[in-house]
Amino acid sequence: MANKEVLLTPEGLKKLEAELEELKTVKRREIAQRISAALEFGDISENSEYEDAKNEQAFIEGRILTLEKLLRNAKVIDTEDDDDETVVSIGKKVTLKDLQTQDILEYQLVGSAEADPAAMKISNESPVGQAIIGKTCGTIVEVEVLDGVLQYEILKVAR
Repeated sequence: MANKEVLLTPEGLKKLEAELEELKTVKRREIAQRISAALEFGDISENSEYEDAKNEQAFIEGRILTLEKLLRNAKVIDTEDDDDETVVSIGKKVTLKDLQTQDILEYQLVGSAEADPAAMKISNESPVGQAIIGKTCGTIVEVEVLDGVLQYEILKVAR
């Protein structure tokens, strides 16, 4: 199976690189010290500190492998190179109006590795992301959800 291309904004790339560096340089050292200290308690068969440290070590190593794979397959999307400011694309900020509730929502459209709904960053692979990508201001899009269909109007697209 081929590795899937990972779309990232320049900011998303920097964030993942910083996380990887932190894990490799700081967290690895901290966990090694915890394991060493836990081994000093003696019998590891009933040593919860040792077990916790080894579990955390496994998590950190797994995350490092994941980040390295993401970064190997990364394609940076730079909106500065995008000639058409009116078309929704990855990296751009989009203002939407929920036509049912009249709520105004502002999102940044990002690749799935960078998505963070709490920070108003939605994936291009999400239902809303798929509905708005490639569209322009004034367009009304429909998004199928479990409860039916949501309608949004694209009010603004910005870099």
